[in-house]
This record gives sequence, structure tokens and C-alpha cells, in this order.
Amino acid sequence: MLSAKKALHERFHRALEIDPATKPAVYQQLVRSARVLNANYVLELLLSAGIATFGLVLNSPAVVIGAMLISPLMGPILAAGLAFAASDLYLGLKSFLGILGSVMTAVFFAAFLVWMLPFQSPTGEILARTQPNLLDLGVALFSGLAGSLVVCRGGGGGGVTALPGVAIAVALMPPLCTVGFGVGSGWNWPIISGAMLLFLTNLVAIGASAFLVFYLEGMDEPEVREAVAPATREEARRGPFGAVIEKIHMQSAIGDIGKLRWRVLMLVATFVLLFIPLRNSLNQLTAETVARGAAREAVRALGAANILSQQLDITQEGVTLRVVAAEAVAEDKVRQAERILIQRTRRPATVNVRKVAGEEELAALRERLRQPMAPAAAPPPDLATMRLLVLERVQPPLRELWPSQFGRLAGYEFGYTETGAVLRLSYESPRPLDDAAREVLERAIRSRLNAGDLRFAYEWKKSQTPRPAR
Repeated sequence: MLSAKKALHERFHRALEIDPATKPAVYQQLVRSARVLNANYVLELLLSAGIATFGLVLNSPAVVIGAMLISPLMGPILAAGLAFAASDLYLGLKSFLGILGSVMTAVFFAAFLVWMLPFQSPTGEILARTQPNLLDLGVALFSGLAGSLVVCRGGGGGGVTALPGVAIAVALMPPLCTVGFGVGSGWNWPIISGAMLLFLTNLVAIGASAFLVFYLEGMDEPEVREAVAPATREEARRGPFGAVIEKIHMQSAIGDIGKLRWRVLMLVATFVLLFIPLRNSLNQLTAETVARGAAREAVRALGAANILSQQLDITQEGVTLRVVAAEAVAEDKVRQAERILIQRTRRPATVNVRKVAGEEELAALRERLRQPMAPAAAPPPDLATMRLLVLERVQPPLRELWPSQFGRLAGYEFGYTETGAVLRLSYESPRPLDDAAREVLERAIRSRLNAGDLRFAYEWKKSQTPRPAR
């Protein structure tokens, strides 16, 4: 078993042109990179977080890339992968606490900067880091492999030229600053959770890639551990964790816990936990991509030459395509477009086409608007005005035509019913008007008022002697 493992390491060295004698130096280099309690590391961390935060807010990819090149987070993460490969408890604890402190520092520093800004509007660069998927996991895996191989080769074999590309591809600081943006803009949990998932994906993938590379390189060989043991032991003794580890005898327990199968099992379990949300996000991205392609095909099927705008809405209930056209679209073409969407997306689909006025219709409308408008009709008179008008029309003929020698006209009422106008006359006389007198009076009043359908009603009150009306 040991000879097979040794042969695997030798083939790995030959394939990548790695000098086995440089492994202790690489080990010590990674141990030093895990030191986060120094001014240089903290300064680089704050500068990278500040540049990334402002780049995200400004929606500037170039500025964000600059922050990736400065970020020092790659060192502690690769050191954690080495600790996992070599079963180095001290280095693992040191790397874990260093990563945790770096994450909290970057997040809260970015949140402070965002809180100080006069606006907190999510940009495209920010939103692009809130929906990670399995493709981001693949990028992180390959980036971690590249970074680990560069460290293993010690800058040889093209490693120096690969370092900037690795730093850009890893993209550790922008997701953390996106988390800080979510915190600083009022604890926006969709942004916080999405960006943190992206960072954890990068962190786990890079650590797992580093574990694989350093294990294949043979960083857990006794010769390497013995070569770095004095320096590591001295650093642990001076550090805050070494005495604690020795006192509780955790270093002796790592022999059982650190077996390869348990380390691989822990990595697999972590990847499974990340795989579920990343797969769901990838499925959603796939569905959106398919729906957009189907929408383009459906728009072509509509056959409308003047498509002004189109909007695609994708929800849990189905797909809705809204189209605004300058010409009418036949109903059969709309149904055909819906069938295309349903067949391509395998989901319920609806196509809504709205027609707007074209150039000719707008010209005709402008021509109609140029024509002079008819004057507005006068408002109808109110009831008080109508009463005065009726009195002016009815009262003079009544006074002239009433037979005062017969009796006194005590009063009158003029009104309208569903069947027409009614004039009610109240008078006082020794005897009521006979039919002939009524007929003459009614004919004369109808003629003067020009109201042939006017009806009359009488109210008679007996008096002793006739008196002329005043």
C-alpha cells in the first residue's frame, strides 16, 4: 500500500515537473500564508474589500477584477486544504480561524462602506453574485486546482504567468462584499443568502481542490512532516492554539479522525449539502434559457413585421409572453406561438399581443385634433331658474284670460308628470265653472302657452259674492 502510494506521488511529480525537495519549503510557505494577524494581511484585506465594494456599487467589472488581484484570502484557504491533506490539526485550526476572521472583517467593512453611501441600489454586478449554480462550483474547482498546482510548482513551469488568472477566476472577495452590501443596505436576505452561498461554494471547492493536489503531491509523507516539524512546533508554542492543543491531547486523536476515508467522507458530505441549492439554481437558469429561446421562436411565428417590444415572464404557474405590435396579429398565429412555447418549455404558456396605433393612424388622429371643436353645450338650468322661467311664461296668460267676473283666482300650480304637463287652478266663486266656460278657458291658455297636451285640474271653493281677482 505504501509503495503504491509512493509510486503515485512520483508519477505526479514527473508529470508536473515538481522537485520533491521543494515540498518542505512549499509547506512552510503555506503555513506562513495562513498568518492573518499581521499588518500586511489586514491592509491587503481591507484594500481589497474597499475596492470590490465600490466596484460592485459602480457596476464596474474592471474595478472588481482589480480587487480580486489584491485579495489575500487564497493563502488561508490553500493552507486549510494542506492541513486537510496532511492531517495537520494546528494548521487546520489556524487556517479556519483565519478564514473566519477574514470573512467577518471583509463583510462588516463592506457593510460599513455601503451604509455610509447616500444610496444602496443593487447593480448588475451585485445581482450576478446572488444566484450561484453548479457552473460556479465547476469554476471554483478548476480555479482551486490551478492555484494549488501553481503553489506546488513554486512558480516554475509557467506558474508565475498563471497567478493573475487564478486570482481573477477564484473571485473570493466580490461575493463577500456582496454579502456586506446586503447587510449595509438593510439586511437584504435574498442578496445575503445568495452571495454567501457563492462564497461557500468557492471556499469548499478551492479547499477540496487543494486537498486533492497536496495529497497527490505527498505533503503528508513523514519526510515532509519531519522537515517542517521544528518550525511548526516552535510557531505553535508561541501561538495561542499550540498550548491548548497539547493540553487537551487533540494532536494524538488526529490519527483516527484524520484517516483518509473520513476526510473524503467529510468533503463528500459538504459537496452534497452545496449540490442541492446549486442544482436548483442551475435548473432554474436552464428553464429561463430555454424559455427565452422559445420566446424568440414564438415571436417569429407571430409574423408581425412591426414588433415594438416583448416581455417574457417566467413564474411557477407558467410562461407569459407579452408583445406590443404596430399591426394586428391573427388569432391563429397567436395560438401557434402559444403551442411553440408549450412544446419547448413543457409548461403552461400564454401569449398576449397588444396592438398600438401605427403612423397612419396617428396621422389621422392628429388631423382630427386639428379640426375646430364644437362649442360645449350650456349647462342645464337649475330648479330655481326653471321655476322663474315657468312663472314668467304661465302667470301673464292666466291673469289675462281668467274670467274675473265669474270668481277670484286664488292660486295655481304648474307641474309635470310622466304623461305631460298639468295646470291646477284654485278659485273662489258662488258656483263652479260650467263645462263650456272651462273649455273656452282651456283652449285659450293652450293656445297662448303653445301646449296642446296641457291638462287642467280645478279646485273650487264656494264664495258668497264674486270678487274680481287682484
